[in-house]
Amino acid sequence: MKLKSVALSLLVIALFTVMGCSKDTASNSGNQSVSTLQKVIQSKKMTAGVILSFPPFGFKDEKGNPQGYDVDMAKEVAKSLGAELTIVDVTADARIPSLETGKVDIVIGNFTRTLERAQKVDFTDPYIVAGERLLVKKGSSIKEIKDLSGKKAAVTKGSTNADIVKKYAPDAEIAYFATSADAVLAVKNGQADAFIEDSNFEQYQAKLNPDLEVVGDSFVPLEYNAFGVKKGDQDWLNYLNLFVFNMNNNGLNKELYQKWFGAELPFKLNPQY
Repeated sequence: MKLKSVALSLLVIALFTVMGCSKDTASNSGNQSVSTLQKVIQSKKMTAGVILSFPPFGFKDEKGNPQGYDVDMAKEVAKSLGAELTIVDVTADARIPSLETGKVDIVIGNFTRTLERAQKVDFTDPYIVAGERLLVKKGSSIKEIKDLSGKKAAVTKGSTNADIVKKYAPDAEIAYFATSADAVLAVKNGQADAFIEDSNFEQYQAKLNPDLEVVGDSFVPLEYNAFGVKKGDQDWLNYLNLFVFNMNNNGLNKELYQKWFGAELPFKLNPQY
């Protein structure tokens, strides 16, 4: 009888142990975070952070609807998942916090990949590249930055572009303007021979002003812009990397860039070092 009692006690202890382990396993399983990819697929909803104050990447039309290159990118991502898209207007400073707090599922907002930012969020493969080039009147003799010698170069106050001009064309006269719009107008009116600025911004200005064109290679290291996602969400990152690959392979990115910038993609997305 004593042996049977001991055996029964051991059996009860074993059962409680198994039940406890099962409970812990279920609890741990419940604590595992669900990938944003699965969340979007299940809810059929996706939230994207876009800067809506930087045309043509993002802006609001006369009815207040989000428009732009990055907005179209977000629409295509949502479309690929059969999800309803909500655009959240973010500032440059709010891009990372918006991902960290889960306010948005993805940021598509002229987001340059840097080592500092990569410590806080993850980046996809690049979908667009930016450099610094020259905006000039069509037919100008200026084709590259060294041609600015003896010419008047427009730069915006507070930018580093004046130093670039001094380095490559020390004989150029530098004209400072408060805004990029003022500098573009100066080139149009002949008050300046060239404007040095972000190449994609200049390409957009050339589209708006047919008498202007963008010339020369970038005279600074290229900046590679990508989609940003919350740190550590590898499933979501894998999906978006494949999306970027597909849209470059099937010509979608080329089509959207042509739509908003009126030109071919100016730089290779995968450089040869």
